[in-house]
Amino acid sequence: MTASSALLPRARRRGSWFTADRVTALLMLLPSVLAVAVFVYYFIGRTVYVSFTDWNQIRDSQNLNLKLVGWENYTKVFAQARFQTDFRNLVVFTTFFLSGCLALGLLLALLVDARVRGEAFFRSVYLFPMALSFIVTGVSWRWLFTPGNMPLDPTGINLLLHRAGLDFMQSAWITNAAVWPGIKTALLKTKLGIPLAIVPVVLAATWQMAGFTMAMYLAGLRSIGEELREAAIVDGATEWDVFRLIKLPLLRPVTLSAVIVLAHASLKIFDLVLTMTGGGPGNATEVPGILMYELTFKSNKIAQGSAVAVVMLLLIALLIIPYLWNTMRTELEQ
Repeated sequence: MTASSALLPRARRRGSWFTADRVTALLMLLPSVLAVAVFVYYFIGRTVYVSFTDWNQIRDSQNLNLKLVGWENYTKVFAQARFQTDFRNLVVFTTFFLSGCLALGLLLALLVDARVRGEAFFRSVYLFPMALSFIVTGVSWRWLFTPGNMPLDPTGINLLLHRAGLDFMQSAWITNAAVWPGIKTALLKTKLGIPLAIVPVVLAATWQMAGFTMAMYLAGLRSIGEELREAAIVDGATEWDVFRLIKLPLLRPVTLSAVIVLAHASLKIFDLVLTMTGGGPGNATEVPGILMYELTFKSNKIAQGSAVAVVMLLLIALLIIPYLWNTMRTELEQ
């Protein structure tokens, strides 16, 4: 066998990659790849660059003459009491939103998994809120939680309480500016605690997304073999033991996926808060997304708005990247 004939199979193997099917697939994917590269990654890079400039006033778009100012915009943003309040609100919203969706979604999944009569109907009812946009949800729940003139001329839920003779349970709801317990610290310009006006926003968001969590948990429960439960029952385990020691551990991957999706949605929440409370009263329910919008498009502080956007991006990246890394590593190990 000559050297040329020995290299021929290797050359064929190298050249075989560029088949007609693969070239066609690459050409089909090319427009999408270019669109993502330009409209996602280029603009992310552009936003990061602008956040380090002095673009905080109206300028001629043909002659921006941007100057790099380092971390100045980030320093100004983090020093603002408004941003600190928004960040506190985001932490509170995310904590209660995640907890509510996971708990309610798991409960609904367990009820549906019990093979109740009319299971398809209940699944549809629980999933229906997902068909609505956060805009519609915000408007609808704003009607419910607008307090009206208490106690004699209430609206929404307060009206129901008034007609039921439960005036003592009426509340200011989305107009309540109180923060509980309202702890003051020397390091922060905002009070630490739970802004009471954000509770109705959490309820509305949980109502909309609990069905999604229910669907994920239901799929996870249906994937658990019935033989595991039967074997545990034979060994003397109760239904609670089966749930606690078998089902719940096997649902951990589902829980992780649900947390990633829900946390991603909560960290960039904007439309629900804007339509339901507008960020008020004061800044009691405002989140960084609204601050970024107002800094950029209303105050023309483009660089500071970009800094807020980059902070939001980093928060989401801190959540998503470890999850993707763990998923890729698990797939490679398998």
